[in-house]
Amino acid sequence: MAVRARYENSNEIGVYAKLTNTYCMVGVGASENFYSVFEGELSDVIPVFHASLADTAIVGRLSVGNRHGLIVPNTTTDQELQHIRNSLPSGVKLQRVEERLSALGNVVACNDYVAIVHPDLDRVIISICKSVLLRQRSQVVSAGLRDMVAVVRVLPLASTV
Repeated sequence: MAVRARYENSNEIGVYAKLTNTYCMVGVGASENFYSVFEGELSDVIPVFHASLADTAIVGRLSVGNRHGLIVPNTTTDQELQHIRNSLPSGVKLQRVEERLSALGNVVACNDYVAIVHPDLDRVIISICKSVLLRQRSQVVSAGLRDMVAVVRVLPLASTV
């Protein structure tokens, strides 16, 4: 099912929400109409909650996550971190990281099995992405993925594609 939504006057809803198979985080300050779209469609299945990161509503842009975990930038306050920790389902890891490229949602693309990262991402952050987001430790990268990585010049973390 696909549902239309807007955040105020913006069509870029992924900037203001982080949706995974196990939780949905919606930026604080979102209009109730925006929040209610997620809550109406998902609250029977997964937790839907308001949150902010670094006192902003751009939770989708600043975080990266999947059913295994959620990584947020070091600009996330202790209070925000605690609220998110309390809102996430048990078993979902939460990690705050210090990274120059703090818009993690812009520099890491991941699902539950593979993550593709910006080539300038710090090696320590790549290691954290592996431990928080990827439960499978396979380092096997398919030939098709290798070709894609060569074309777009990004680094794969792990793959079971």
